[in-house]
Amino acid sequence: TGPLKDIDFSVQEGGGPRILYQFKLEPPAVSFRTSGEKAGIIDIEPKTGILYINGSLDWETKQEHKLQVESLDESGKRVKGPYDVTIHVEDINDNPPEFNQTKYYGVVRQNSRPGKPFMYVHATDRDDPTTLHAQLSYSILHHFPNPYAEMLFQIDNATGAISPSRTGSYYLDPQKQDTFTLVVSVKDMAGTTANAFASSVDVIITVKESLWKAPSIIRITENSTQVHPVNISKVQSNEPGVIYGIFEKEKLPRLPFSISENGDIYVTQPLDREEKDTYTFYVVSKDNTGELVDKPLQIHVIVEDINDNPPVCQQDLTIIEVQENEKGGSNIGTVFATDMDEKDSLNSRLHFQIQSQEPEFPSKNLFYIQQDTGTLQLFGPSLSKRESAKYFLKVLVTDSQFETICNVEVHVIDINDQIPIFINSDYGTVTLAEDTPIGSVISEIEATDGDEPATGSSLIIYQVKEGDPNNTFTIETDSETNRGFIRINKALDFETKPLYNLVINATNPEPLVEGVEYNASSLTMLKLAVTNVDEPPAFRKPFYKAEVSEDIPVNTLVMTVEAYDPEGDSVRVSKMVLKDMQGKYAQYLACGKILFLQKSYLLVEGGSQKSKVFLTLHLRDVNDNYPQIATDYPTFFCYPVSGGERTLIQATDADEQLFYSKFTFSLADEMNARNNWEVSKFNATHAFLSPKHANFEEKVYDVPIILNDNGKPPLENKVNLKVSICKCSSENSCF
Repeated sequence: TGPLKDIDFSVQEGGGPRILYQFKLEPPAVSFRTSGEKAGIIDIEPKTGILYINGSLDWETKQEHKLQVESLDESGKRVKGPYDVTIHVEDINDNPPEFNQTKYYGVVRQNSRPGKPFMYVHATDRDDPTTLHAQLSYSILHHFPNPYAEMLFQIDNATGAISPSRTGSYYLDPQKQDTFTLVVSVKDMAGTTANAFASSVDVIITVKESLWKAPSIIRITENSTQVHPVNISKVQSNEPGVIYGIFEKEKLPRLPFSISENGDIYVTQPLDREEKDTYTFYVVSKDNTGELVDKPLQIHVIVEDINDNPPVCQQDLTIIEVQENEKGGSNIGTVFATDMDEKDSLNSRLHFQIQSQEPEFPSKNLFYIQQDTGTLQLFGPSLSKRESAKYFLKVLVTDSQFETICNVEVHVIDINDQIPIFINSDYGTVTLAEDTPIGSVISEIEATDGDEPATGSSLIIYQVKEGDPNNTFTIETDSETNRGFIRINKALDFETKPLYNLVINATNPEPLVEGVEYNASSLTMLKLAVTNVDEPPAFRKPFYKAEVSEDIPVNTLVMTVEAYDPEGDSVRVSKMVLKDMQGKYAQYLACGKILFLQKSYLLVEGGSQKSKVFLTLHLRDVNDNYPQIATDYPTFFCYPVSGGERTLIQATDADEQLFYSKFTFSLADEMNARNNWEVSKFNATHAFLSPKHANFEEKVYDVPIILNDNGKPPLENKVNLKVSICKCSSENSCF
C-alpha cells in the first residue's frame, strides 16, 4: 500500500492471479484508471486502487509490461499522474531443451585420434539465457552396442562435440561393428540439479575403414541374363597409380573374373551354381616396377540359387483317416510337399493353406492346417460319419514365387466297437519236416470283424500268444481278405522241440472303445508236429578266432576246433581251405588242432553231410617301425621373422598306437640347430617349433629333429625337417 507514484514490480511467470499493490486515494481523487500493456489480465480496481493480475504471465511471450496509472476526481478529470508502473516478468525453468534435429548422423574413420571431434549436436532452450534455466549440459546416456567395459565415444558437455574415446580409437573396427547408436542427453540447469529438464536424441555413427580392404562376400545369382562382363565389386589402393591384378587360389581351366585399371572387379560370364557354387581368388596391387604395394586381398564369391522350382506334392492324393470320436485340436495327419530349390533357403520355404473344403457341412471350417509344417488339425467339434463319410480338401502350397495344389481326402471312420471272431476255434494239427525252409507258409487262419471294412477298426492282426517263446513262427495278414498266413520265421529243429501247441489271438490296430474287450472268440488253437531229417554236422561255435604276436615261431599251436553231429554220428575233418596266405602254411591234425592259419575255413564230414566254419587269426603288432614327421602341410614362417612365432609339428608311426602313444622331440646337435631353433612339447603327438632369433634369410632351412616313440623297445629316428622362411599373403600363407 502507498501513494500514487512511479513503481516497478518483479513477478515470476506462471503462478496464477495475484494482488500486486494498493494505491491510496488522496482527495479530491475518488478513483483510479490504468492503461498500457495490460495483456488482458493486468488491471486496477477503480475504487480501492488494488493493482492485480487476473491470470499468469509468460516470460517467453513478454518479459516486461509497461502501464500508466492516474487518479480521477468525481467529474472524471485527472488529479494526479499518469505514473509509470513497470512489471518485470521473472523467468522460471518451464521449458525443456530441444535438439535442432530429430536424429543425427556422423561418420568416423577407424583409428581416429581420441578427443578429435568428428561431429556436433546442438540444442536450445527457450528460457532466459542469462540464467541457469538455459545453460545446457550434454552427456551420452546409452551406447548401442557397447562391447567393452568403457564407451567407445565421448561428448564435450558444453559444446556437444562427439569424438572417439581412447578405447574407441583403439577398438573401432567396421569389420566387427560398422554402425553404433548413441543416445545423447541434454539437460538445462547446467545439469547440476535433479529437477532439471532433459531431452535425448539418437546419433547414428557409421565407422569406415581404410580404402584398401577386401569386399564382403560377393553373391552372384546363377544363370544371369545380363550382358557380361558385369561389375560385381571394387577395390581401391591407399596409393594412387597402382596396377591391379588377379591370381587364382584354385587352378581352374579359366577364372571367370577380371579387374580393370580402376580396381573394378567383373564377372566375365554367367555362372552355374550346380557346376561350382563358390570361388576364391586374390587381388593384388603393384607399382610400375612390379613390387607389391599392399598385402593381397582375398575375394570370396558365392553363387546363389534362384527360385526356379515349384513346390511338388509328395503324393497325388493324401488320404487321412479320422475316427468319429477325435476331439477338436487333434493332429490328424500331415500334407507333405517338397521343393527342389536350395535346401533351407527362402526359395524352398513352403507355406500351406486350405483353399477349399467339400462338402462345407456342417460348417466350412472343420479343418486347420499349420502354415509352416502342413500338419492338419480338427478345428471344430468331432466329425460324424452320418453327416459326411469323406471330406475333400484342396491345400494351396506356395513358395515365394510358385504355387501348387495338393489334394487331400479325409475319411471319417467309425469307432472300433466289434472284436475279431475266429471262424474255427481249433485248426487241428499240421505236420512238417524240420528242414522246411524259413519263410514257408505252413497254415492259414481266418477271423471276421463287424466294423467298417478297410479301416483300422476292422483290419485284423494275428499274433502267437502262447507256445512260441523263441518267435519261431510269424503271421502275416492279407489286408484285403483279413486271412492270416503262418510262416516259419526261424529254423525248426526236431531234436530241440518236436511239438508246438500254439495259442493265436486276433486284434485290431485301432483300440477298442471303452466298455468293449477281447474274449475267447478272438483266440484259436493250432498244433505243429516237427518230423526228423538227417542233418549235417555242426561246429560248437559259429566261428573261431585267435590272436598271436606277428613274430611267433613256426608250428605254434594257435587254436582248437570241435564239431558234432546232431544225430550222434561220428565226424571228421576232411579239408581246410586257406585264403590270402601270402606264402604261409597251416597244418591241422585229425583232432582239429590248428598249428598255424590265417583267414581260412575247415570242412567237417559227418555221415553223408558236410559243414564248414570260418577261422580268423589276428596278429598283434610289434614295435618295429621308426617314427617320422607327418608331412600333410608345409612348415613355414613369414619373412621377416619378428620373434615369438611358433608352428606345430606332428610325429607319426606305422606301428599300432600302443607303441607311440607318447613321442618325445629334441634337436640334434648339428647344423647350428640348437642356436637357431627351439622345440617345446604340446601333447603326446605334437610339439611347437619356434625360431630363437629374427636373423633368418628368405630361404629353406633343414632342421635336424630327433624323434623317440618310447615303445617297447623304444625306437629313435633323426629327421631333417624342411622349414621355409617366405613372404606371406594377407592370410598368413606363403605368397
